[in-house]
Amino acid sequence: MSTPKLKAPRGTHDVLPEQAAARARVEAAARAILEGAGYERIETPAFEATELFARGVGASTDIVQKEMYTFADGSGRSLTLRPEGTAPVCRAYVEHGMHKLRQPVKLWYLSSFFRYERAQAGRQRQFWQVGAEALGSSAPAVDAESIVLLAGLLRELGVAGLRLRLSSLGSRASRAEYGERLRAHLHAHADELASEVRERIDLNPLRAFDSEHAGTRTVMVSAPRLLDFLDREDAAHFAEVRALLDEAEVAYEVDTTLVRGLDYYTRTVFEFTSQELGAQSGVGGGGRYDGLVEQLGGPATPGMGWAAGIERILLAGQQPAAASPAIDLYVAFEQDGRPEGSGARLAFGVLHAARSAGLTAQMELAGRSLKNQLGHANRLGARYVAIVGAGETTLKDMQGGAQETIATDTIVHAVLRGLRDL
Repeated sequence: MSTPKLKAPRGTHDVLPEQAAARARVEAAARAILEGAGYERIETPAFEATELFARGVGASTDIVQKEMYTFADGSGRSLTLRPEGTAPVCRAYVEHGMHKLRQPVKLWYLSSFFRYERAQAGRQRQFWQVGAEALGSSAPAVDAESIVLLAGLLRELGVAGLRLRLSSLGSRASRAEYGERLRAHLHAHADELASEVRERIDLNPLRAFDSEHAGTRTVMVSAPRLLDFLDREDAAHFAEVRALLDEAEVAYEVDTTLVRGLDYYTRTVFEFTSQELGAQSGVGGGGRYDGLVEQLGGPATPGMGWAAGIERILLAGQQPAAASPAIDLYVAFEQDGRPEGSGARLAFGVLHAARSAGLTAQMELAGRSLKNQLGHANRLGARYVAIVGAGETTLKDMQGGAQETIATDTIVHAVLRGLRDL
């Protein structure tokens, strides 16, 4: 009986070598854009105390209620694989006393996250996100800068068909009156709502705007809109964010139904979508979360941030063909049939010397004939091939076609000279 093949768990996927180059471009673009704007990289643990997400993300959210991977460790502590990045960054901000640093503290990350949800193209149970968080300033310019940076990153990566949806949730205090109006509207139409929306009316009525249920969507057409209930300060903040985006020539649409899926958001919320992704069109988004750090035991600290899915970016982006890394030198040798053959040892010495001198170099490792070694070097795009011998080596220029016989211990110098003279 044959041993059954093992596969990756459903909702996860391998990143193969031919896919890694595209991901590396995303990381390089994020680093250049975000660090150029003063953001510094941070990485948090893959798992955190479950309480972090229950308190920070919100007990009424789908993430906490349905999607978290939670387990008890050997000591019986409840741990959760991180489903999102903002709460862990805020936890690190509090734990490491970052409120004592010059504000705002601007951080970015590129990490893997985990949610138990229906797997589909660009939306896996283990997924990667790039994100940015700015903590310590309530200025509208922080909101606008955050949005502009994500817009620039998506443009740099060739994401097509972009649309920016923008709204404001106001402060928690200013949402009180609106919450009562919305709850009354939902209770009046309770029989038409999805059961999960009906169960959350008193806990979090804003979630109704996210429902895909046909009856709920019909009810929400006539629901009151939060933007009509903003107090003077929240309205002025939102107006200034829009003015700054206009100044930066970033087009947006005010969407009164945009609420995002996490309880910690206050004031500005936004989402970038791409028409390249079909119904599940979200690429990235975020918003302001002025009470989150305080909820996690820190001082009152305003915050603003976003996250964008790497898989979503790659699906919606127009990625150039990956270029193979340049190979300066391929080291070949005559096979003598012995594992401890002198040809392999000489080749390995040349390989080591070449890499020590800063050259990109490979050597024959598969036991090919000399003819096939040359063919392999050509497919790899090697600039030079050295066919090493005991005392002399044939050095071949694979572009110009010239070759010469030189002392084996001068190969590296000859290749460096040739590359310098290009």
